Amino acid sequence: MPEPAGHLNPPYEEFVRLFVAHEGRLRGFVRTLLPSWADVDEVMQETSLVAWRKFGRFERGTNFMAWVATIARFEALDHLRRRGREHLVFSDAVADMMAEEAAQEGDTFEPQRRALDRCLAKLGETQRELLLLSYQPGARLHEVAARAGRSVQGHYKAVQRLRARLLACVEGELKRDTA
Repeated sequence: MPEPAGHLNPPYEEFVRLFVAHEGRLRGFVRTLLPSWADVDEVMQETSLVAWRKFGRFERGTNFMAWVATIARFEALDHLRRRGREHLVFSDAVADMMAEEAAQEGDTFEPQRRALDRCLAKLGETQRELLLLSYQPGARLHEVAARAGRSVQGHYKAVQRLRARLLACVEGELKRDTA
């Protein structure tokens, strides 16, 4: 009997939760291996497919980030080979070391990430959009400023004020969390 619409099967739900929780760090790791964000996007897509296909072999309770970073590393190396960029490929030892460091970071930044999410939620929609547009991969300051109807200098100052406000908020949230 098929599952009701809108209900995912448990292994898929678990995979999606784990992948989404680690996607930012994984994307950063993959970027250290590849020359462009376009390459990162391609490899991340392939990594998610391969990881889903192999998810049945993942040992629950072990380090998902280390597991998926290993898959991503091999996908990045395959991507570079397919593109004929052999000269850009790190040695296996260096790539292994980077994968290990990414895995060891584990949840080190998770409290800051949660605090930042709470602080971003406190911003108005326009302010949040301004920041997110300004920090998208490949964003160009003058294009974002024009889209916001501001001069480049005015946009830069607005973003700086928002960053300072976010920093103060995150610091306050972290103090509250540890109190």
